[in-house]
Amino acid sequence: MKQESHQERADRNFVELLQGARVAVTGVQVLFAFLLTVPFSSGFGRIDLADQWLYYVALVSAAVASICYIAPTTQHRVLFRQGLKEKLVRRSNFYGIAGALALAVSMTAATMLVVDYLFHATVASVTAAALAVLSAWTWFVQPALDRSDQPSPSARDSHPSAPGEPEEPGESGESGESGESRESREAASPGEPRR
Repeated sequence: MKQESHQERADRNFVELLQGARVAVTGVQVLFAFLLTVPFSSGFGRIDLADQWLYYVALVSAAVASICYIAPTTQHRVLFRQGLKEKLVRRSNFYGIAGALALAVSMTAATMLVVDYLFHATVASVTAAALAVLSAWTWFVQPALDRSDQPSPSARDSHPSAPGEPEEPGESGESGESGESRESREAASPGEPRR
């Protein structure tokens, strides 16, 4: 399998991040647009102070999520051809996680607000707690557990992949050299100096 250079890996990772953000940003924008119209509806004046604060949390966290999901694209434009793609990938990953956290808060608060308006505070609290637990588990805890089960990059280097399990290119912490140059070095005789 041909190894990726650092630049190729950064390009691929950035494209994958943008594709993931595309899925989330649509939902964030719909939620944000809905929340912006709520105060202008006739029933909004009847909600109590606690629900007004819930609305505030839902609105602001939806705005934060939207900013986080749009940031990678905007920063890519500003940093175009500056040779900072690897830094942009790391930063975009952070923004993606922060955006998901803000989205979970917004969805939970907005749902709690609506359920409280329709039913009772107890039903709203139980529903919000269930949504918070579900989003925390599926978006953060489960992948974090999967991540902790994986060997460290140095351990992966010392234990080659099992037959039929190709290693993710560029994920082993290699310096970005191509497979051909590594093979040619390994083929060199012991007395021959490395280049």
